[in-house]
Amino acid sequence: MTQEYLIEEYDELEPEEWEELENEEDSAFIAAVIRQNDNAEDSIASLDEMERLADTAGIAILGRYTQKRNQPERSSYFGKGFLEDISTKMLQAGARLLIVNDELSPIQARNIEKTYHIKVIDRTEVILTIFHKHAKTKEAKLQVKLAELQYQLPRLKRLWGHFDKERGSVRATGGSASRGMGEKQIEIDKRLIRVQIRKISKAIDQITQQKETQRKQRENSKKICLVGYTNAGKSTLFNSLTDAGVLVEDRLFATLDSTSRQLKLSTGAPAVISDTVGFISHLPHHLVASFRATLMEAVDADLLLHIVDIADPRHEYYVTQVNEVLKSIGAEGIPQLLVLNKSDLIDDRMKTIMERFYKDSVAISAAQNTGIEELLAKIEEILMDNRSYSVLLPYAQTALVSRLHDVGIIESEDYRDDGIHLKVIIPATDKHLIEKYIVTKANS
Repeated sequence: MTQEYLIEEYDELEPEEWEELENEEDSAFIAAVIRQNDNAEDSIASLDEMERLADTAGIAILGRYTQKRNQPERSSYFGKGFLEDISTKMLQAGARLLIVNDELSPIQARNIEKTYHIKVIDRTEVILTIFHKHAKTKEAKLQVKLAELQYQLPRLKRLWGHFDKERGSVRATGGSASRGMGEKQIEIDKRLIRVQIRKISKAIDQITQQKETQRKQRENSKKICLVGYTNAGKSTLFNSLTDAGVLVEDRLFATLDSTSRQLKLSTGAPAVISDTVGFISHLPHHLVASFRATLMEAVDADLLLHIVDIADPRHEYYVTQVNEVLKSIGAEGIPQLLVLNKSDLIDDRMKTIMERFYKDSVAISAAQNTGIEELLAKIEEILMDNRSYSVLLPYAQTALVSRLHDVGIIESEDYRDDGIHLKVIIPATDKHLIEKYIVTKANS
């Protein structure tokens, strides 16, 4: 049965625009499979995101193509008619690349390139390109390199196919001997890559251990972590709260490293706030695994500040995608405060509607520095949770008194014959410290 497919193209380009595109590093078409049960708006949002990713990677997009299918074709992802049509149009438009808005299997990518003579890259490859460009620190570079190697390992045959094409006449005269040499080289390369993966994984494990030690040193501090869709304004808010001077750019994945700073609360309770890598929909599993050390900041947090670009028409979709990533790394159960950023870009009526729709949220503008005091007050309210307890500690637990001074507020402290009587305000997240010593809950 012939599959239906749709073609969405941009307006015809003027000659001067074509000349401008020819100066671009790359130009491409985006292609995607739309499954029968896929939500139409989510599909459009995903294509829009892919286009932004391509733009960030320095690739000019000439058009977008979609094919409706129950499932992608196992051998070539798209149907034969679709690929024949798109390869012809790529030739006519001078597009150098076909970007597939999904992760292709090695055999799918190889079959498309071999049969239709077009260069194809998938969503994961575009994201890895961006991460490679933006990695600045040793940690980020190691994490990106690990993800790249894990992605390349099963695709070496295809990479060697590109090399063979470039060799041209050498391959033609070499015959089967040349192919045999290539196969041997692939096995050698696989072994080398596996050695590199082990070395880099070991180095990342050491970094993870160092971060774990640092986290233990901050054990007495409340840990707050900024999470959100990439380009939602996390770094701008982080700078506003801490004066950290973190790089702020209007591009995807400007931040790849986790940055932590002290945050002063009015109660005097110590707190540490961390900025993290931005999330996207369908974050490649290679990156989730490689960036585990960075993402652990979210997993270990006492409170997640989920930053949302409320002026973006598709903010609901992005909220859902971020929550899916949090679930995938085991952080779905951590207390979360939704922060509606860029509220200066919507009118007061819409702001009121959004605050009602997203209950227990806070509307701010990190760029204009408005709503920050309200945000800090809400953070303190959640962390402290206004829970006061009367506690009786045995003298064998005097070290715990010092710990309670660090994590809470001691309202009264009385040393008697039967033990140490305390009245303490403590966050719900630290209640386990005093659970078996509680006499009464003083108030709520």
